[in-house]
Amino acid sequence: MQKRSLAEILTGLVVLAIAASFLGYAVTSTGRSFSGAGMNLTAKFDRIDGLGQGADVRIAGVKVGQVVAQRIDPESFLAVLTLRVDAGLKLPHDTSAEISSEGLLGGKYVALVPGGDTRILRDGSEITITQSAINLESLLGRFIFSAGETNQRGNQENAPATPR
Repeated sequence: MQKRSLAEILTGLVVLAIAASFLGYAVTSTGRSFSGAGMNLTAKFDRIDGLGQGADVRIAGVKVGQVVAQRIDPESFLAVLTLRVDAGLKLPHDTSAEISSEGLLGGKYVALVPGGDTRILRDGSEITITQSAINLESLLGRFIFSAGETNQRGNQENAPATPR
């Protein structure tokens, strides 16, 4: 009985060690980390549709940080994002931020576009030039509505005149 309990404990420890190694691999391979190193920047947007905490921050398609917080500014009712980016980056003061989509069904991320200013953004700075997310559902709805309206006008023009 004693040997069986010892074998079960050792098996459990091996399973836990394997699970911990899988967790470590998952964290390092996705680019996520538990460290708080980096520079915090804020940016205000009209809308951030579908962008969540933990979303990527990219420059030229390369991940350089992530969204660490989001809130509503109670005075302007704008969405305020806190972005943590690599502290080694020397981003110009006129850097812009835009919310982009990875595709029709893909997730959203914040794309930073560095400007040409000689002043550099510091920890706690605000990115003032922003472009909000484009609502694809609304855009598609407008397209369908305008296509239907155009089709309806075309049918009315081609309809034979009714005699009076």
